[in-house]
Amino acid sequence: MVRAFRASLNRLYLVSRRLVEELLSGSYRSVFRGPGLEFADVREYTFPDDARLIDWNVTARTGNPYAKIYREERELVLFFVVDVSASLFYTPSIHRRRDLEQMVLALLSFSALQNNDKVGAVFFSDRIEKWIPPRKGKRHVFRLINDLVGCQPVGKGSDLGRALKTVGGQLKKRAILFILSDFKTGGYAKELAWASRKHDVIAVRLYEDLDEDLSVNGYVRLQDPETEGQIPAVGFSRSFRESYSEYRTFWRRIWLRECGRRGVDTLEIAGHEDPGLRLIQFFQKRRKYR
Repeated sequence: MVRAFRASLNRLYLVSRRLVEELLSGSYRSVFRGPGLEFADVREYTFPDDARLIDWNVTARTGNPYAKIYREERELVLFFVVDVSASLFYTPSIHRRRDLEQMVLALLSFSALQNNDKVGAVFFSDRIEKWIPPRKGKRHVFRLINDLVGCQPVGKGSDLGRALKTVGGQLKKRAILFILSDFKTGGYAKELAWASRKHDVIAVRLYEDLDEDLSVNGYVRLQDPETEGQIPAVGFSRSFRESYSEYRTFWRRIWLRECGRRGVDTLEIAGHEDPGLRLIQFFQKRRKYR
């Protein structure tokens, strides 16, 4: 078990090098909306300096107008908001949402490691399961991935709003936020809007084909792993299958629209897809339209 896990990590580490070298090359930072600016110094104000940069305290003290000087922070912080609710962390091996989540986090963490950036995470269900402060280094990255692989959540539900509130209270500097979830939750619109104003937010939806189309030919009962509620599904009924698909399509459109309104980029990865390839395609598109 331990040997297989280490082999998997080593493979992901090699894939992440390809992700950096082939896609990002020397433009790794360019696909993100900057780490932000930090105050550096002041100098005398001269036209056409932006009047909004005037330091009024220094101006009042000296009698001459002075402007603030900012410089771009050199350090990126990649921070993961990771859904570990029951809809992702349940046991049937036919589902790959949990594996996808681990692979995406590992690939991006190793990419940040190779660029000497900080990485951190919060694991959430209907409560905060674990907070991992942003740090650098290979040992820290491996520990973070290991914590996710070995995570045994206490809660079953999902409260993304609470997780984003926690990020707002703890993460003071601008960061790149990756939200890894199936987004089968609600009530987080306000917190998402706040997060997108302060951070560069990327929502990664992890799903199975069965989430979009009911392909079961028969009568089954569908159970919500978070609430354990059940509904009958008439798989042999064409009208039922169409209604199921229409509902999922409608829900997806709402999710895309709400993220778009808040300036949040979206990436969707299905269980049968290669997460490394999907990340490459996503960042290529993002760099193109920046």
